[in-house]
This record gives sequence, C-alpha cells and structure tokens, in this order.
Amino acid sequence: MSSQQHEYATAYAHANPYADPGPYGTGTAPHAAETLPYGTAYETPGMYGTPGPYGTPGPYGTYETSEASEASETPGDPPGETRLPRQSGTAPAADAPAAAPAAPDDPAPGRSAHRRRAPGGGTVGPVRRLLPRALVVAFLAGGTTAFVAKDKAVELTVDGQPRTLHTFADDVRELLADQGVQVGAHDQVTPASGTGLTSGDEIAVRYGRPLRLTLDGRRHEVWTTGRTVGEALSQLGVRAEGAYLSAARSRPIGRAGLALDVRTERAVTVMADGRARTVRTNAATVGEAVHAAGVTLRGEDALSVAPGSFPRDGQTVTVLRITGSREIREEEIPFAVRRTEDPALFTGQEVIDQAGRPGLRRVAYALRTVNGVRQQPRRIGAEVVRPPQDRVVRVGTRAMPSGVAGADHLDWRSLAVCESGGRPGAVDPSGTYGGLYQFDTQTWQSLGGSGRPQDAPATEQTFRAKKLYVQRGASPWPHCGARLGG
Repeated sequence: MSSQQHEYATAYAHANPYADPGPYGTGTAPHAAETLPYGTAYETPGMYGTPGPYGTPGPYGTYETSEASEASETPGDPPGETRLPRQSGTAPAADAPAAAPAAPDDPAPGRSAHRRRAPGGGTVGPVRRLLPRALVVAFLAGGTTAFVAKDKAVELTVDGQPRTLHTFADDVRELLADQGVQVGAHDQVTPASGTGLTSGDEIAVRYGRPLRLTLDGRRHEVWTTGRTVGEALSQLGVRAEGAYLSAARSRPIGRAGLALDVRTERAVTVMADGRARTVRTNAATVGEAVHAAGVTLRGEDALSVAPGSFPRDGQTVTVLRITGSREIREEEIPFAVRRTEDPALFTGQEVIDQAGRPGLRRVAYALRTVNGVRQQPRRIGAEVVRPPQDRVVRVGTRAMPSGVAGADHLDWRSLAVCESGGRPGAVDPSGTYGGLYQFDTQTWQSLGGSGRPQDAPATEQTFRAKKLYVQRGASPWPHCGARLGG
C-alpha cells in the first residue's frame, strides 16, 4: 500500500466507529462481521447509507435525511444507542424482531426520544446531529476522488514479457523505478523515460545485448535490442536471404550476448580455360567459390588471388593453368687475380706466376608456361663442378733508371717511329717481334725484361733498347738503325 492509500484508509477508519481499518479501507459492519475489500459495496447496513462500487453514487453510499434517521430509531432502545438503518433491498435479519410503527403524536420513550432531549428539557436539532457526519463524508469523498485520479492502469512490457498494473507514478521514469526496472545506455524505453503517464498507456523496455558480429570476414562489436538472431539482423539492416548464419534465425540472444558469423550471398566470376563462370555464393574463401563454379585445379595450377582470402561481391578470379619442366645449364665461374709487390721488378713491370683458370658450375632452372605463355626461367638450384684457380701476378716496385751511359744521346724516338710507328704495343704480322723497337721475346728477357716486350711500359722498352745498343750497337735494327744518328 502506498502512503497515500494508507492515509485515506486511516481517515475513513477514524470517521466510522463501526469499521476497523484494513488494507484499502476494509470495514466490518456491526450486524454482519464481513471483511470487505477495497471498492466493494457493503452488503449490511452501513452508517452512511448504501455504499456502492466505483462508478455508483458515492464510494460509501448515499446520505439519509433527518427524518429517515429518526424513523430508524426504535422505542425501547437504550439511551445513547442508535440502530443503523438497513440498505434498500436488504432483508432484515432472521433473529431481529419487527419494530412496531409508532404513532405520530405518541412520544414513546426510546433512544431517539432520549437523544432529542436537551439537558435543560429541550431537544437536539437534526442539523446539529448530521453536521459531523457530513464533514467526515465530505473529507472521505474528496480524498477518494484524488485517490482514484492518481491511480492509472498501464501495460508494462519488459523484454517481451507484458503485464498490466496500477500505478500512481507521474511519468515513465518513476514507473520503472517503482517496478525496479533498471535501464542502461544500450537499452531502449518506449516512450521516453520523461514522458507523462495516463491510464491505458503502454510502456515497452527492450534490453540491449552485445553482438560479436563477423560480417563477410570483417569483425564488428555492436549492440542490439533484438531478442533473436533474426530480429538482430533485421535491426542492423543485414541482408540474410541466401546468407550463411552460424546460428539459426530463431535462436534467442541472451543478455550476455552472442558471437555470430554471417556470410551474405555474393556474385563471383571465375575465368578458367577461356570461359567466364559467374556464381552466387556465400563461400568463406575464394577457393570454395572456385569449387562452387565447377572448376578443378590440377598439378601446379594457381589462382590470381590467394585461395584462402575472402571473396568479395563482383570479384573476378582467374585460374592459371601451369605446366613446367627443369633444365640444367653449365656456367663458367670467373677466377680472381691476386697481385703481390716485387721490388726486384721495375715500376710498371708485372710477372704472372700463375695464369689462373675459370671454374665450372651446373645450374638448374624451372621452365614454366602459364595459360600457354612461356615465362622467364627461374633458378632453383646450383652445383659447383670445378672451383676456379686464381691468377697470381708480381708487380714491380723498383724505380726505372733514367738512362744508360753511351746511349742517351741517340735519337730513340726516330728509331721507334721507323720500327713500330711509335706504338708500344705493336706486334709484327708473324707475332715474333713486338713493342716500340720490335724485340723478340728471347732478346727481351735476356736484357732483364719479363713477359712480352709489347706488354711493358714505353720507358722500360726504351731502357732495354739502350742496353742492347751498348752491347751490340745498331745491328739489331738493320733497316732503321741509321735513324739513331750515332
């Protein structure tokens, strides 16, 4: 019982000496000990007449006139007691004796006569006797009217469970608080919580539920007030026709939420063997979509996109028909050159101690054709058959002498022009003589030279020629020796 209901019931109990206060104004009639619920008409005589239910005149009945009250008094009643009149249409009690009608002019002694006598010999007027009753009835009637106006019959539906209840709440927020219904940021209340209430209103509360949704390969964390998978998909605008669902559409979603995988139907085109095949599928991978198109991969066949990737709507996938073979090729491995300094040799002079030899390796290549087109060979392995041998060269660091006594005054330039045209690397047609002064190899090496004369610097060739002149004169150059001018 609310505080207002208790206040109205207590006021009525104090005003009616024949009623015991009970829940919602329960009273006990003096002649029939009956407990009456709130809003039920008394079936026994009441103090204020005949009470009626809501919608009949007066919640506690109609008022008697003073004449009716006096007519109800019976001669012989004890002083200070008044018998309550019966309601209209109510039969007298079986054990109650019928009262004889009193003569109008016979002031028979009784309770009413005793009550009418004033202490000084006068009588109490009817207005004075009815005034307290009228005040109490007016108070109760006004309180009951306010009580009825505040009471509202509404329908509250919480997460799909409806119930009809009476409330004194002024708005939706107060109603939910009275009913112990707590709502959060993701919950939905219709109408809004600040909306005022009137009798007959319908209030709906839908709790939010977390949904871990994987839609076409992409993960989302969303909230929904749908109570089933189908309601949630409809609320989120997800097209479920032809889609794969990891849970049935009728499956309920609890307050704790649900993990749901949805793959909508998509159009995928597969290009294979010169044909295009378009299929509508909810496959999870490109490989599954290709298989759904009736295309089989064989051997080294591949796809233009990763087979494990998620197929997108409108995507085109090309099947690559691959044939391949292996080829072995022999390749030369170049040798390295190692140079060491030799102070016994003149600067610019080199002596090869080891000629060097290239190595040999066998290389395996993969040859492929993709859809009939040959691709660039791809190296897949190698094996060294013979390792290379380094070339070893000694390089001179000794300074070249500036001249040779007895030969420095000669015209060596003219001799070089006559013999080789002034070219240090010149070689005669037979390959026997080389250099500026056309040395043969034996003569060159006897003068301290190394290797071939045409490979030595011009300064060294001139130095060796001067030494030869000192030993043998101009005879080594029978046709051009006269040019020396000596």
